[in-house]
Amino acid sequence: MTRADVRGEAEKGYAAARLRLLTEGACTGPPRRAALAGLTDHWLAELFTAAAGGLRGIALVAVGGYGRGELSPRSDLDLLLLHQGGGTEEIAALADRLWYPVWDLGISLDHAVRTPAEARAAAREDLRVQLGLLDARHLAGDLGLTTALRTAILADWRNQAPGRLPALRELCAERAERQGELRYLLEPDLKEARGGLRDATALRAVAASWLADAPREGLADARRRLLDVRDVLHLTTGRATDRLALQDQDQVAAELGLPDADALLRQVYEAARVLSYAGDVTWREVGRVLRARAVRPRLRALLGGGRQIAERTPLAEGVVEQDGEVGLARTARPEHDPVLPLRAAAAAAQAGLPLSPRAVRHLAATACPLPTPWPAEAREQLVTLLGSGRPTVQIWEALEAEGLITRFLPDWERVRCRPQRNAVHRWTVDRHLIETAVRACALTRRVGRPDLLLVAALLHDIGKGRPGDHCAAGEPVAAAVARRIGFGPADTRVLATLVRHHLLLVRTATRRDLDDPATVRAVAEAVGTQSTLELLHALTEADALATGPAAWSSWRGSLVADLVGRVRAVLAGDIPDEPGPTAPTAEQERLAIEAFRTGGPALALRARTEPPVEEHPGEPEPLGVELLIAVAGQPGVLPAVAGVLATHRLTVRAAELRPLDLPAGVGGGSVLLLDWRVAAEYGALPQAVRLRADLVRALDGSLDIAGRLAERDAAHPRRHGTAAPPPRVTIAPAASRHATVIEVRAQDAPGLLFRIGRALEDAGVRVRSAHVSTLGANAVDAFYVLSDKSVPLSAGEAASTARELEAALQA
Repeated sequence: MTRADVRGEAEKGYAAARLRLLTEGACTGPPRRAALAGLTDHWLAELFTAAAGGLRGIALVAVGGYGRGELSPRSDLDLLLLHQGGGTEEIAALADRLWYPVWDLGISLDHAVRTPAEARAAAREDLRVQLGLLDARHLAGDLGLTTALRTAILADWRNQAPGRLPALRELCAERAERQGELRYLLEPDLKEARGGLRDATALRAVAASWLADAPREGLADARRRLLDVRDVLHLTTGRATDRLALQDQDQVAAELGLPDADALLRQVYEAARVLSYAGDVTWREVGRVLRARAVRPRLRALLGGGRQIAERTPLAEGVVEQDGEVGLARTARPEHDPVLPLRAAAAAAQAGLPLSPRAVRHLAATACPLPTPWPAEAREQLVTLLGSGRPTVQIWEALEAEGLITRFLPDWERVRCRPQRNAVHRWTVDRHLIETAVRACALTRRVGRPDLLLVAALLHDIGKGRPGDHCAAGEPVAAAVARRIGFGPADTRVLATLVRHHLLLVRTATRRDLDDPATVRAVAEAVGTQSTLELLHALTEADALATGPAAWSSWRGSLVADLVGRVRAVLAGDIPDEPGPTAPTAEQERLAIEAFRTGGPALALRARTEPPVEEHPGEPEPLGVELLIAVAGQPGVLPAVAGVLATHRLTVRAAELRPLDLPAGVGGGSVLLLDWRVAAEYGALPQAVRLRADLVRALDGSLDIAGRLAERDAAHPRRHGTAAPPPRVTIAPAASRHATVIEVRAQDAPGLLFRIGRALEDAGVRVRSAHVSTLGANAVDAFYVLSDKSVPLSAGEAASTARELEAALQA
């Protein structure tokens, strides 16, 4: 039998064995890929032995995907014929005897013929060649030649990593820009899209550099899932394609034993999410290591060879910033602090910094579960996280990667990685909900309850994936979640209404006759109150903007605004007047008498609780510390008290200021009562005696509050992850018959209330009462003010005061 006959028989045997392996279905997934690679290895080794004859110093090497043993049914064969040089004609003839049998079987081939020096030179010139050679695997011939090349390529890669890794990162970013995010595409490219198989290969290359490593948890399984889907895609289409087209998804799902195409996409998206997150973490670590290497020689020279330890800056209780990441303080005890994961997440988002992967893993492994309902701090930290703008996305993904989100909100599992087959939508359901919260963050100045807006944004599509209309299905789910996270009955009803009717405004505005009174009445009846209408308007816009460019336009916005204006007119009769004063408690009356008799401030600190809500009877819920202050009537009380609290790093969660007229039996004078709910930014609360001493100095002008705050900000500037919306100051014209009501909506920050109070003093108005609330990262304050003649401001005076206050806050 001639050499050609032997070769022909080998081809037939390989082709038949390959066909049986791919069609009989005896094995699938990794075993089939390994078997296909082994079968191909054996055939090529036989080909090489027959073709090489007596030639020496030659090797056949598998590289790239074939080198890794990842052969899908229609994969290319990546081969390198390695030789020591010389005998050019013999080497060319050998290559022909190897390549043509592969082509004869219709198998795609990516091939090269090089010496080791040429291979290394090609790797230096082309990053893709270098990546392929990192997976070099010997098939036949001179094993020493292959081993030497592999050793040299790995050494080159590690030596060149500081320059090559940034180029690899840029290559991945350019590919992601072209191909998009795999986990959000309805027809994803399993290989080229971000979070696909190319990224998995890039992570292997980073690990081979020894500079950084990817998070290992779930990474191999994610890669396997994508390869399994690609295998079946090749078999069902009969083509070497990596694009999971819509028309192929049902058949691929059936072959994989999945119920439908949506289940297939969810599996693909979940794998891509794992790979994308691993990529984010890995590239961040690469950047950190390279920056440290660049700085280290200079630091060593400055420090005389000493070791520089990254500074740990406190951000919140148990939370610190170190080396560009947010981690846990050494004193943090997650097993005793159920709010710590949310507190760390909120602090990271507010600072615009990533959460340390190690910290997130530690929290997932050790944090104790939150009680039901959640404590008030947990709810506030969730609202702060949701209201942090764009940084919320990466923090949420970090929590999601370790399973913390579904631990906090079990109903999230149903929407996680759920595809949306409406072409208008650009995101999966879960990412759309987070994007809606990001969009809602910019609209928080338009509503009186930004906390409800942000939570409604997170929950508005929570009914998707359940039978029936998702708005109706989501209403009871949203109500249950609201109760779980600690909202009271009234707020729970508002959130349920917002979820139930989150499409009401845009559908009515674009599909109904707004001149028909019945249309407006129906919306008014569904919404019920002015405040709910205000929230629903903002939610509608945020939802549409997060959906995609086709979902919102100036035309749609004007129609919705027109409808809202008409509904507001119908509900106008529901506007309440200013609430009447409540009788002072015994503690308040005692402090008021003490302040009046001594002429100085009197104060008391005590823990404050609220009764349990109806749905969850039990122990009262702690709300923080209540600070009661009584001061004899005089100018500048509000900025003085607010400034002192700011200098002591006390966060104001709520405050009320009102006058109290004492009975004639104790002097008959008037005293200002200030009722504050405060919390320490971190550490312990200051002693009451220190607060009183500083308050005395602030009232007599001997304490420079503005200067002290400025010095502290200069020494420790606050980090901001995203630009907050500008402050907004408005007049509520019909809110009270007895005073002018000025509403301030702004980003909460140390000294904000001090700045507001000082600006109002400078404007020459007197604060009759104040109602201050901090909702997440947002301050929503209302000030009832009078002129120097103790009457409400005129329209002109009110507008001028609002402009001055807004300008002062923007300065």
